[in-house]
This record gives sequence, C-alpha cells and structure tokens, in this order.
Amino acid sequence: FDETAKKDFLHGAKIAYEKIVTAFANGNLMDIKILLDKKVFDQFNEALKERKKKGLISEATFIGINSADIKEYKLLNNIFEVTVDFISEIISCVRDKDKKIISGDPDKIKKVHDTWRFIKDVRSSNPNWLLIDT
Repeated sequence: FDETAKKDFLHGAKIAYEKIVTAFANGNLMDIKILLDKKVFDQFNEALKERKKKGLISEATFIGINSADIKEYKLLNNIFEVTVDFISEIISCVRDKDKKIISGDPDKIKKVHDTWRFIKDVRSSNPNWLLIDT
C-alpha cells in the first residue's frame, strides 16, 4: 500500500463517503447498494424502515470533508481492509410528520467524526471497495 495507492484509495473513499451519507439521509439505498456490504446494507435499510414507520423526515446537506486519514490497513487472505477516520461538515435535521424539528438544526453546520472500514478482494476486477462497518 504505497503512497500512490493510499492517495487513490482516499480519493475514492471520500467520494464513497459523501455518496453514502447523502443517499442514507435521502432514504435511497439503491444508488449505493454496490458500495455496501450486505450486513451494512441491512442495518441501513432497517434504520430507514424505522424512520419511515415513525413518520420521520431526514434533511441533510453535505458541505464537505475536512479530512480523511487512514488509521490502519491490513492484507489478510487476499482481502485488503482499510480503516479511515473522516471529519466532515454536514447540515442536518430530523423532522416529525408535522415538520417539527426533533433533532439537529437546519441552519447550523456541524462537524461529524466517523470511522469507517472498507474491504476489497485484491483478486477482484471490481474497482469498488465495500463499506463493512461505520
């Protein structure tokens, strides 16, 4: 995992992070299904079902990523696993069915700290990494 590979990976990881955060906030997992491990997809899907059942509406505006740093990486049985610490800025809130804000602030940017783990089979021709943990 040389410096060029790290740089390329982080570039892709940042794009995936923004896509995944935005799609989850919008309740649209189909656009990102190819980026998610089945377990993560199922967890996200359950959270969206719960949100819908409660009549909650999520609003999010992705401002940008302040930093993305590789915390650790390892290769085991042809599977590369990389853990990344992200610091991003997002405007978000959740409203109830009457559009009353129950969490967040639609006018305030908040800093979000996330640690995500990605995997990729080094033998695969698929260029996508899979998110396996958030």
